[in-house]
Amino acid sequence: MAAKNKDIESSGLGSKVKLSTSSKLFYILAYVCVGLMALICIIPFIVLISGSFTSENYIRTQGYSLFINDFSTKAYGLIFRNPVTVFRAYGISILITGVGTILGTLLITMTAYVICRKDFKYRNHFSFFFYFTTLFNGGMVSTYIFYIQYLKLKDSLWALILPGLFNVFYLLIMRSFVNTIPPSLIEASKIDGAGEYRIFFQVVFPLLKPGLATVGLFMALGYWNDWYNAMLYINSNTKFPLQYMLYNLLQQTQALARIASQSGISVADLPSNSLKMAMAIVATGPILLVYPFVQKYFVKGITVGSVKG
Repeated sequence: MAAKNKDIESSGLGSKVKLSTSSKLFYILAYVCVGLMALICIIPFIVLISGSFTSENYIRTQGYSLFINDFSTKAYGLIFRNPVTVFRAYGISILITGVGTILGTLLITMTAYVICRKDFKYRNHFSFFFYFTTLFNGGMVSTYIFYIQYLKLKDSLWALILPGLFNVFYLLIMRSFVNTIPPSLIEASKIDGAGEYRIFFQVVFPLLKPGLATVGLFMALGYWNDWYNAMLYINSNTKFPLQYMLYNLLQQTQALARIASQSGISVADLPSNSLKMAMAIVATGPILLVYPFVQKYFVKGITVGSVKG
């Protein structure tokens, strides 16, 4: 064995590959470029954090800064002046995001699986109906009438879940990923006696992790950032999601600032600009915590179909 290892080392197979000068230069430039791009991306977030902890008077007179100047927590104090309301809005947003993402991802995955099955006779017809909606839709008025008059979802949390439950763009992503699964795998499962549901949940579903992570992240972001549906369908303050609660708070603060300025009252102590920064921090916190766990699947999922092989 020692002689064999010695032969390998003497042949050069056991030694590390030495990079040429051009390769080293390429790696140096690549690291520098990636580092600069990462710095460019993170600087706005640092400004966001520093602005949320800066007094309104300093922002009005000096503008935003990379570092915290004239430290103040008035913006966060205004947001959390009623902690029960904020945490209730957080709970509603988490509930809507969780239920909508799980149901929507499952529905889109099952639909993509069905229209990818070549033994499904009407798969082209259903695909046409789905893709047709990307060009033409009923519009906001008909959608509002449908949810309110026919489904009776006024002031219901389901009115915040159902509108985002299905998206054709996500269906295209999932369909591209389902197409990478060999049909022979499904045929082999049928030969072994597995039914359709067992094939989908025990054979196909576990192979779709990158696609599930990609679509799930997109849907979760859509539900988490949505405030427009709450404005249309929700009346009760106790059912406001986080984004709509923060939107109302910002509108009230800006209205007070306009009234005060028209009346000649000083608005230096009223956090308007710093409030926007603090609201962004409060709203994006949970997403920043979730993203690292799905990043590896997300990167793989969005590249499905980009390379033919």
